Amino acid sequence: MSGWTLAVAVFSRQVPADIVARVLAVMGMVCAGFLAFILFTSGRSPARCRPFRWRARPEPLLQDPGLIFHPPLLYMGYVGFSVAFAFAIAALLSGRLDSAFTRFARPWTLAAWVFLTLGIVLGSAWAYYELGWGGWWFWDPVENASFMPWLAGTALLHSLAVTEQRAGFKAWTLLLSICAFSLCLLGTFLVRSGVLVSVHAFASDPARGMFILAFMVLVTGGSLLLFAVRGHRVRSRVNNALWSRESLLLGNNVLLMAAMLVVLLGTLLPLVHKQLGLGSISVGEPFFNTMFTWLMVPFALLLGVGPLVRWAGTGRVTSGRCCSPPWSPPWCCRYFCHGCWKIKSSP
Repeated sequence: MSGWTLAVAVFSRQVPADIVARVLAVMGMVCAGFLAFILFTSGRSPARCRPFRWRARPEPLLQDPGLIFHPPLLYMGYVGFSVAFAFAIAALLSGRLDSAFTRFARPWTLAAWVFLTLGIVLGSAWAYYELGWGGWWFWDPVENASFMPWLAGTALLHSLAVTEQRAGFKAWTLLLSICAFSLCLLGTFLVRSGVLVSVHAFASDPARGMFILAFMVLVTGGSLLLFAVRGHRVRSRVNNALWSRESLLLGNNVLLMAAMLVVLLGTLLPLVHKQLGLGSISVGEPFFNTMFTWLMVPFALLLGVGPLVRWAGTGRVTSGRCCSPPWSPPWCCRYFCHGCWKIKSSP
């Protein structure tokens, strides 16, 4: 967290000083929250501190080179979304969200998204050969905890592009920035509190989990309250054409957030059901696969058509072709998913 704050302070010299001051102030308050978490839940008095000694070897699952890369990359992505969150709060406080503002925030959001993507991919590869599940993804609750902010971050990147290019989707950009960081806090709570049973959960403490939950409620609730009070000052007044890149990106965001809500529901429903004394239920792979099939089919169509459609008022298509070439990113994504499915279905 301190590293991201230092990076913003050093590499944002072209950003207006008032914006940088607000961004650093918000990140400083988030840092203070995590510092309080360390001091009040993990701190010890100097008299009780003892020299560190190895008592035993790590668990067999952790005796792997993946431990060196997967957790740091994952948490770099988690913490990196605090920069987008800080920019959103700064925009609400200043009452201004223009293309220059989003141009400053977009590289930081992309960096956090890349770190989170690499962490998820390395974690999937690690689980594939270490756990022997026979696949790359099995909708484990801890996997879902990192997948939810990834979906919100992907939608945020698209919203930032629209805000930068066409001064639209301002409310989407602000809410997705808040949502992405809040989901990162939720993922940390689910993993570290012990409320979920998972093969990925190695360290859990209910006291620490309650602190993270309280911090998440404070951050999310305060941010949404600020948006409710000052959000009208930065909302866009642009009316998008029905057939335009903006409209397709809006559909893209709706599908991504619907997918995020499906994952959130499937992850939290067993926990809520048990806490209410209604017994234990299991939401497994069939539910997620069925729901994502309905959501990802139109999403895949938007992946191919969206890049060919121009912004509103500039024409329909960028070229005479009606579909993307087979080496384009949408097709590469489809090849990858098909290959993973073949590996999983093979005996």
